[in-house]
Amino acid sequence: MIALLIAGAFSMLYSLLLTPVFIRIFNRLRWGQPIRVDGPKDHEVKRGTPTMGGIIFLSGSVLAYFVGKLLMGETPSPSALLVVFMALGAGLVGFIDDYMKTRKQNSAGLGGWAKIGGQVVIAVTFALLGLRFANENGVTPASTQISLFRDLPIDFMSLGTVLGLVVFVIWVMLITTATTNAVNVTDGLDGLAAGAAIFAFGAYFIIGFWKSAQNCATTAGELGCYIVRDPMDLAVISVAFLGGLAGFLWWNTNPAQVFMGDTGSMGIGGAIAALAMLTRTELLLLLIGGLFIVETGSVILQRVYFKLTKGKRIFRMSPIHHHFELKGWVENTVVVRFWLVAGLFVIVGIGAFYTEWLLRQ
Repeated sequence: MIALLIAGAFSMLYSLLLTPVFIRIFNRLRWGQPIRVDGPKDHEVKRGTPTMGGIIFLSGSVLAYFVGKLLMGETPSPSALLVVFMALGAGLVGFIDDYMKTRKQNSAGLGGWAKIGGQVVIAVTFALLGLRFANENGVTPASTQISLFRDLPIDFMSLGTVLGLVVFVIWVMLITTATTNAVNVTDGLDGLAAGAAIFAFGAYFIIGFWKSAQNCATTAGELGCYIVRDPMDLAVISVAFLGGLAGFLWWNTNPAQVFMGDTGSMGIGGAIAALAMLTRTELLLLLIGGLFIVETGSVILQRVYFKLTKGKRIFRMSPIHHHFELKGWVENTVVVRFWLVAGLFVIVGIGAFYTEWLLRQ
């Protein structure tokens, strides 16, 4: 419990107090944000704003987790370390993309397939490591079963050891690439992705904390208990990311003094994907990350409709947050209303999670 408080407070203060220092460093390095030429014209004033701010809250969140564990005299768990690996790995892919953009000073960085390739490498490594490090009860961080609120009776290994492992790895790849790119798509307005991600990390804090209290290993197999490795540590790392983003959001709200860049959005996506899989709630991600799915869905619908109708559009511009901007909503209005949507998705998700537990009692 104390590790939760330490991690959350440390990461928030780290981002809140050190972001101005990082901003000065980014300005000296000329890491300024290029702007899409086909984007809303109002965004032109954002050109040159320091980017790659994901470095700030990713480093702060990871450091906060280790500080919390160190001060409590505890050993970092494999599950939390896998979340760290996924966040930093995906963030590294985003950093390469950001760096190329700032060097060229245009919005074209890594190609789409190059990004996917980097994400796939991280996902495959995560999948293979996730099936190792069993605890004394034989529970590994990841599971080869598909999960909603807990593992469902659908096990990839029923296909056979080799084929089952291959399908499991593909499943992890799909979740990782989809989540990482969904958060990346959402990061188009000041504070939008950061605020929505705070809700998501808050959800995984609740899930991790609750599953720790109702863990089958400590409750003697009571009805409704959960089989998860290191649920409390998953709550700690979730709070660390929540605190880091909260401190960063102080500087990232409109008018943003720093952008998170692909470094931040992909790092967030990687962490959320890892938490969904390690808390055994990956299908629940459809609700917890509901806003990210809506944003990505708007892009897919726009492109499909454009091709089918040979040039017609559903939205004035995608992702959908730009559609509302072009309809005349001011940026702050779009962001706050989308935060509310993200919060509603999370409330429904957590409500469904708790209801499932109640029905088992």
